[in-house]
Amino acid sequence: MGNWLITGVSSGLGRAFAHGALAAGHTVAGTVRRPEDLAAFEAAGPAGGPGRALGRLLDVTDDDAVRAVVAEVEETAGPLDVVIANAGYGLEGIFEETPMAEVRAQFATNVFGAATTLQAALPSMRRRRAGHLMAVTSMGGLMAVPGMSAYCGSKFALEGMLEALGKEVAAFGVKVTAIEPGSFRTDWAGRSMTRAGRSVTDYDELFGPIREARLAASGRQLGDPAKAAQAVLAVAGRPDAPAHLVLGSDALRLVGAARRAVDADITAWETLSRSTDFPDGAQLPVT
Repeated sequence: MGNWLITGVSSGLGRAFAHGALAAGHTVAGTVRRPEDLAAFEAAGPAGGPGRALGRLLDVTDDDAVRAVVAEVEETAGPLDVVIANAGYGLEGIFEETPMAEVRAQFATNVFGAATTLQAALPSMRRRRAGHLMAVTSMGGLMAVPGMSAYCGSKFALEGMLEALGKEVAAFGVKVTAIEPGSFRTDWAGRSMTRAGRSVTDYDELFGPIREARLAASGRQLGDPAKAAQAVLAVAGRPDAPAHLVLGSDALRLVGAARRAVDADITAWETLSRSTDFPDGAQLPVT
């Protein structure tokens, strides 16, 4: 059995991942932001095995605190085998209406918090030539919807970071997986969603139905968090672990449509794209 670190285990997919790993016999260090959530997580220990639920208080936007927690967990529990940078939240809002302070806060948690977590855990894995780094992005990291520009932007950024990271560490036996969930039955669209204010009536016709539909679907989403946990457990530590793990048939459908739309643009404008080359220019190598 292995040692896992999962950020953001107080609710949602993070809690499901942690409980699934504990039930499978792993030791799980789970981070939360509130003391009451810490006690609730550690109470999962007896069911998963005494002393194997290691709760830690952490704000993932505090770089020094993230590094300190990772170091302390490795010293206490031993080398980390799997790390899941899960902590994050949704920011709903029309691009024009969303204050930049809220956009920066979204990236601070969803991108930089995840990056710091993975970066802190990487040196030990690299030296041991083993380990699996994961981060929860979203189907919104591979496709975008109106009213979620900051959220999708943060997840697209995280996707690019993970893809490059995976290529950097492949020779060291360290695996990197982006977990891309669709809609799961958590409180992501309810209590966990931050919503920017409305001010421009021109967007009402577009955005009103989108916001109402998301609220109406909250609690009735397609995805089962416990099944997502089993899917993650199925790939964790595998030598053939995927770089991208899409979870949910809705994510498969929407991501597939988005990628086909990108391919259609590339094909339609290929001649114009090629027209910008120098005739004697050097081609970049394939990676």
